Parts: sequence; structure tokens; C-alpha cells
Amino acid sequence: MRHALDRGEFLADSSQLTVFRRREPREEFTQSSQRTETGGTEKKSDPRTHPQKTRMGHPRTRAYGRRATRLPEGNRGDRLQSFMERLPGQPDERALAADPRGKLLGFWALIATQFQGAFSDNALKSLVSFLVLESGVSREQRDFLFVLVVPLLFAVPFVVFSIPGGYFADRFSKRSVTVWTKRLELLTMAFATYAFWVNRLDLAGAALFLVCTQEAIFGPSKYGLLPELLPTSKLSWGNGVIELWTLLAAIAGTLAGGFLAHHFQGRQQWSGIFFLGMGIVGLLASLGITRVPAADPARRFHWNWVRELGEEIRRMRQDSVLWVAVIANTFFWFLGAILLLNIVLYATDTLRVDEVHSSYLLATLSLGIGAGSFVAGYASGRKIEMGMILPGLTGIVFATGSLFVQGLSYETVLLILFALGTCAGFFVVPVNALIQKRPKPEVKGRVIGAANLLSFGGIALQPLAQYAMLKLGHPDPAHVFLICATACVGMAFVLAWMLPELWPRALDWTRLRHRASL
Repeated sequence: MRHALDRGEFLADSSQLTVFRRREPREEFTQSSQRTETGGTEKKSDPRTHPQKTRMGHPRTRAYGRRATRLPEGNRGDRLQSFMERLPGQPDERALAADPRGKLLGFWALIATQFQGAFSDNALKSLVSFLVLESGVSREQRDFLFVLVVPLLFAVPFVVFSIPGGYFADRFSKRSVTVWTKRLELLTMAFATYAFWVNRLDLAGAALFLVCTQEAIFGPSKYGLLPELLPTSKLSWGNGVIELWTLLAAIAGTLAGGFLAHHFQGRQQWSGIFFLGMGIVGLLASLGITRVPAADPARRFHWNWVRELGEEIRRMRQDSVLWVAVIANTFFWFLGAILLLNIVLYATDTLRVDEVHSSYLLATLSLGIGAGSFVAGYASGRKIEMGMILPGLTGIVFATGSLFVQGLSYETVLLILFALGTCAGFFVVPVNALIQKRPKPEVKGRVIGAANLLSFGGIALQPLAQYAMLKLGHPDPAHVFLICATACVGMAFVLAWMLPELWPRALDWTRLRHRASL
């Protein structure tokens, strides 16, 4: 009996069943293949009619509610068996339900890590931009550096290194990738501190490129961790939370960059030390992320990332819902990059306000996106709500189109921008959730990496287009808003044509009907 107890078995006789391990959820009887005691061949047997005898003469069984069936041979525990049967990297809903507190703590550690990374990136970009403006170069060279070079240093790493980031997210544990990118950030921030100390603007630009490279590698792991830390019912909520805190970090980082440029003027090495301290905070936060297994440990790295991008695009196009989400995400970031710079020009040329009031406009838009993302996450309930996509895009059309109206007051523009950001949040939350949920677990990292590459490809096109317009004669900022509204109308029809299901889902959601989950 002691031997049987050590193995976690059940002892039963004809009158009662004594259970020496916790009862499993009730299931139906399943016939299992067992080896006979006399031969090496396997045969099917009904555990109710042919119980296997133990040394003590008792049939070896497993309880399922009131019924019983014997344990599979080899005495493997249920946890190990279910673990071996699961696909690599597949989020285990039962494990998430069994330890919700631990997974949520890991999720909030990821939020803290992401907040620090977004804050440091935007603060460093803002600081380098202000250093360019204060460098005393000619206006033509200033426009070249400020409008073209600095935005490209920020965007190009995400285009080049998103595919390798997807490889690391699949090949290794996403938590391990996150921790190692935070360690890399300490090295790059040390290099930035040296650049500030010797007052080398070119080295500071190189440091910005390296920091964005580290963030590009981290990106696929960041979004790939969400479905592994949260059940499907909380995935939209998790996207809303991470979008909210990312945008708050971007706002705070942009403001911090201006503060550092002014407060530490002539002694910017202290700004570098500040960034080092923030990097240490991010590293400590990353250690709190829940450990997860690697999704595809056998994956090999392909140096021809252009070919791999083509393969991932073909893979995404096989899933019409996923492909529509990727197209929508790319358009969102391209549109956002144009709007952010156009708001600055609109504030200067149309509203005639100073830099401080211009920054308030940008902060209001970002707050609107964060608030909309957070509300959209809750409004999605326990599912991914595709019905939000077209209504959110429709709100963007009306908001950007209304900015074309002449004679708007500053306060009115603030309200319109907040509404624009809120609608954008409702648009992007289900899009991001679909990109995270639809791919298979073993290819999730590479798909998210390809989606990041395409989205930042749209961002990288913005400074090229903006610099070309600057050289050819920039159109009136109000007309740019009208052009953006027209582009949103066209994109709405394109998305609905690619995925006709979006129309009825949008009508169902706006009418508050009962909807089936995705």
C-alpha cells in the first residue's frame, strides 16, 4: 500500500473507492491502450471490465467523478502528461485559471518594463532632437537632421530588427529575451552617457539607433507575452492597459527630454546617468515577469530576412482575419506619424501658439488614445470585439475632417484631438489583440515581428514624405487633415472588402446586440 501511495494511485475494492490524490474534473470514459501482463503487444481494453491488478490484488484506477478508469502505464502524473501533450508555447488556460494571481503579477511586471522602455526611448529621442535644434547649424542642415535623420534613426531599427526579434521570441523564452534586452539597454545607455560627456551629437544619434534596436528586438516578445500571461477573456483588456501605459510613457518621455535638455544644458552626462538609472529599474521590473517556455526551441535563424518577411506575409495572408488586422495596424501607425507632425505645424501656422501649447495638443491626443484603449479593453468584455474596428475608424474620419474647418478655437481643437485619440484607441485595441491571438503558438513571435516591421515601415515612410513636401512646398496643415480623413474613408472600404464580416459585426456592436465571441 505504501508503494501505491507513493505513486499517487488509487486503491479500490468492490464496496468503496479510496482516493489518495485530488479528484480530476468529471470526464467521460475513454478506452486506453494497455500492455498485457503476459505479452509485449498492446490491445484495447475497457477499464470497467478488465481492471489491471496491482501487487496487492487491487485494481489500479483513476477517479472521474463517480466513475473510475485506471492510470496509463508508466505512472506518469496528469500534470506532466498534459504538459507533454500541449503544443510548445501554447498558453494553458487551466494553468492561467489555477494561478491567476501569479500570472497577473507577471503581466503588471511586463507593463512596468514596457513603460520604462517607452519612456526612455522617447526621452532620448526628444533630447537628441533638442540638441540638434540647439547645435547652431544652418537652417537647411537643421531641417535635414530634425525632420529626416532623427526620425529615421528612431524608425529604421524597427524595420531592420523586427524579424530577428520575432526569431528570438520563438526560439527562446520571451521572458528571457525581455531580460536580455534590458541588459543590452544598460550598455547602450552607458554609450549614450559617454556621447553626452564628450559632447558628440553623432555618437548620441548612434546611441539612439542602438536603443531603438534593443526595443525592436523586445517588441515581438512583449506582445507575444500577453496571450501567455492572460487568458483569452482578458486579452483585449490587457491590450488596452498596455496601450494606455505606453502612451503615457511616450508623453512623459517627450516632456522629460525637453526638461533634460534645458536643465542639464552644457552637462548632459547627467542625462546619461539618469537614463542608466531608468535602465536598472526596467531590468529589475523584467525579472518579475512570469517564466514561460520557448515556443519553438528548434527554430533556425535565416539571414535572408527579406525572404523570411515574404514567407511571413504569405503565412499571414492565409488567415484573412489576421491579414486584415496587419493591414489595419500598418495604416494606423502611418496615419499616426503624419498626424503627430501635422499637429505641430497646425499649432504653429494656424492656431499661432507657442511650443508649450503645441505640446499640450500632442499630449491631449496621446491621452485620448490611452483612454480609448483602456475603455475599449473593458468594453470588449471577455472576447476580442472586431465590431469596434469600423466604428473606431469612422470616428477618426469625423474628427480629422472637423479639423479642416476654419476658425476653430484652441479649446475646441483640444476636445477634437481627445475625441480623435479615443476613437483611435477603439480602432487599435481589437487589431492588436487579433495579431496576438490568431497566429499559431509556434509561429507567433515571427508573425508579430513581421507585423511590427510593416507598421514601422509605414512610420519610416512618414519622414521621407514630410521632407519631400517640405522641399516641394508643404500644403496647408488643415488640408492635410482633410487628406487624412479621405484616406481613412478609403481604408474603411478596403478593410470591409477584404473581410466582409466587419460590416455586420460593426452593426451588431453599435446596436448592443448579443454577439458570439471570435
